[in-house]
Amino acid sequence: MKIIGIGNAIVDVICKVQDKFITQNNLTKSTMKLVDEAEFKKLLLALKIEETVSGGSVANSIVGLSQLGDKVGFIGKISDDDLGNKYKEGLKKENVQFFYSKKKEVIPTGTCLILITPDSERTMVTFLGTAGKINENDINPDVIKDSEILFLEGYLWDEGEPKKAFEKAISYSNKVAMSLSDLFCVDRHKAHFLDLVRSKLDITFANEQEIMSLINVDKFDDVINFFKEINKTIIITRGDKGAVAINKKEIVECPAKKNLQIKDLTGAGDLFASGFLHGFINGKSTKESLEIGTEMSSKVIQIIGARLNI
Repeated sequence: MKIIGIGNAIVDVICKVQDKFITQNNLTKSTMKLVDEAEFKKLLLALKIEETVSGGSVANSIVGLSQLGDKVGFIGKISDDDLGNKYKEGLKKENVQFFYSKKKEVIPTGTCLILITPDSERTMVTFLGTAGKINENDINPDVIKDSEILFLEGYLWDEGEPKKAFEKAISYSNKVAMSLSDLFCVDRHKAHFLDLVRSKLDITFANEQEIMSLINVDKFDDVINFFKEINKTIIITRGDKGAVAINKKEIVECPAKKNLQIKDLTGAGDLFASGFLHGFINGKSTKESLEIGTEMSSKVIQIIGARLNI
């Protein structure tokens, strides 16, 4: 297998809202907020659902890789309920091998409200459900060993069981890539993330805001110097400034696509990671890999949701 992903198995519930809905519900635009089941249901009552998709950051990336023709798999925790069944079927339809035996959990399958405002920004409200309860018993070492790359998401990193699951998976991996996921995650787990980036990850995906917060710098040049110094690979998306890869001492830039009809930024980073990893595992240059990532990202932001029809 080319890549195995471990992440939150979350059913995405996509809704269009006005900006006032974000402010009235004390949400911060373009970020993710964790809520309990009661708060989630209360918000959902006031919304009109546009679409429901088997989501989660790494799962989106893994589906993108499958659509590009790569043999991939995913590990994520679901419950034996209606949403869990939909989740499993959604991955099967996309030719992704799902390595998890669902059980009747006390907590239901995780769900994420993706609130799209008129400016195409997306604000997420997540009830993790059983997805956030993944533990080391859910990790099959043979599956990890048989994959060229293990791909992780910052969203799932937390104290306790998920952290142990990640550490077990990393110990059996050949190469490790991880997305920092969100500024919320970076600020919550800064010390852990910094240790991962320095000592355990082969490839890190981040946007400019996340990586500057992680290493506490104000200038982008300081990010370049930091990664040159630690001799690691970082892939940074910079919005309309494009993307840059710092690969050991090599710095490669790729411009953003112009004149796009942007509808929804959901999945932009996830599909960018799909494209880059596809190039990387198929022997493409860093420049070519960045270009494939940029192409995938530009396609997904011109549709609603995080899944392309390739």
